[in-house]
Amino acid sequence: MSTEAVSPGHQARPRTKLPLHWLGVLPFAAFVILFLIMPTMKIVIGAFQRPDGSFTFDNVLGLFTPSIMAAYWISIKISLASAILGCLIGFGVAAAVILGGLPAWIRSPLLTFSGVASNFAGVPLAFAFLATLGPVGMLTVFLKTQLGIDLRLLGFNLLSFWGLTITYLFFQIPLMILIIAPALDGLKREWREAASILGATNAQYWRLVAFPILLPSILGTVALLFANAFGAVATAIALTGSSLNIVPILLFAQIRGDVLGDPHLGYALAFGMIVVTGIANGLYIWLRARSERWMK
Repeated sequence: MSTEAVSPGHQARPRTKLPLHWLGVLPFAAFVILFLIMPTMKIVIGAFQRPDGSFTFDNVLGLFTPSIMAAYWISIKISLASAILGCLIGFGVAAAVILGGLPAWIRSPLLTFSGVASNFAGVPLAFAFLATLGPVGMLTVFLKTQLGIDLRLLGFNLLSFWGLTITYLFFQIPLMILIIAPALDGLKREWREAASILGATNAQYWRLVAFPILLPSILGTVALLFANAFGAVATAIALTGSSLNIVPILLFAQIRGDVLGDPHLGYALAFGMIVVTGIANGLYIWLRARSERWMK
């Protein structure tokens, strides 16, 4: 039996095959490309185009008009207020459950609820708050008829700055709980014991040991909550309509297609929102990386 000699230059090369388990990523990749990357590129390109497709800076320069700057400023203040309040309340709840003396069985239902509530927004959330705290909401009517407390006479209006801020807290607080819980779990018992051995009180332990370690995580979470609130378009539109001059309302007015709308100015408004949320998310990623170094 003879065998053919294969010269070294003609050796068969093994075929490179894409592993089958990569097929599972294809739906996610398609979703990201179709509903994240392509719309973002459309917004960025449209922000620098005229209706005829020619290049211009006029749309971006239009963002610096007084009315649009005021809308951005109100949106930033609402986002900051909801982020700071959500951070404070969420941190208190998470610390009480994880480090406090509350029963251990509370943790699992709390984290499960937080996972659901942190994604509950848009029209359902707006309807829930209108049905509860709106002008004829359940709690509003109960306080007025049973306790003689008129929220409107006290200056509260759900379709206002603080009304929208309180609505945002419904998903801001659970998001804070979800993010800060691993950081609180990362506080080692040895650190507290060492501080106690050295004579530190509980307040000194938190001020000199725990808080400096948690500070990057807390600041990063504030940045993420800010971006989360600033990009909440559906909730703001469904709740306030046109009664509050914020960026999502202006954006909706420009792209809804009536004769007064300017879609390319709407693209510029959306581009500005992308820039603001991108900076906030970048700050969150940087601070999170710093905090993870301490937890290792």
